[in-house]
Amino acid sequence: MTRGIAVLLTLCIVSAAAYFTASKWAIRHETLTFFDAARNRPVAVDIAVRRDKELQAEAGLIELPVALLNHGNTVRFTEYSFLANLFAARGYMAVSIQHDLDSDAPLVTKVGEPYVGRLPVYQRGIANIEFAVKQLAVLQPNADYEHLTMVGHSNGGDISMYYAKLHPDRIRKVVTLDNLRVPFMIDGKFRILSFRSQDPVFKPDPGVVPDQEICDKAGITVVNTGFQHVDMSDRGPDDVKASISSALDQFLDTEGVRPGPVKARPAPSSGAMAQVR
Repeated sequence: MTRGIAVLLTLCIVSAAAYFTASKWAIRHETLTFFDAARNRPVAVDIAVRRDKELQAEAGLIELPVALLNHGNTVRFTEYSFLANLFAARGYMAVSIQHDLDSDAPLVTKVGEPYVGRLPVYQRGIANIEFAVKQLAVLQPNADYEHLTMVGHSNGGDISMYYAKLHPDRIRKVVTLDNLRVPFMIDGKFRILSFRSQDPVFKPDPGVVPDQEICDKAGITVVNTGFQHVDMSDRGPDDVKASISSALDQFLDTEGVRPGPVKARPAPSSGAMAQVR
């Protein structure tokens, strides 16, 4: 009996490993660079999509849901593959957009201005999104560009929330990883999932995260983690990415998630990663 159980468990483990390996290889990644002549600006995107879902869409059998991923300051658009692969595995066309160029001015803080001076950066991000979506609609017309899932880390989370404020009727869901400047939408038009760090350096501005009563009424789920702000990308430890992925997976399954205790990590050392915001 014991031997039989051991053999069964081994077969289950092997089958699971084969499944996840096949799933990983079934996701196609492609990086493209479009050029916006009106702004004299390149806009690079990384597309992650399941091959079988892509073929079904090309045949006109399905319409691909679309998730747009927006990176944090100083983080590359390709450094959120753990999120892109999760959305792609669920049948989304996940599109990561590069918002910043080396020639762009550095992110600044100007107290007293809208979003402490970040509004022009958000507006540039909105222009990048709208341009990229127009180009993608030509390449993959059988995708749903009118009901977007917006995802973003830090500054990219603020771009995601600002886009949702401007175009609430085009939003299916919003997922932010520690956005700090743009207040959440609280009218309940779409569901919001937000992961919050426990970071002594990166704190949200007053009024960004609503209190629990407002969140409950508006369909907002806030997950208070023990993670550092800079860990919420591919650069972060595997346990951080696994925890975020698990909660996000549950949110996409049930349209909600129960916040739970998360193990805190030590504060990061000073360095380039601390520029993410």
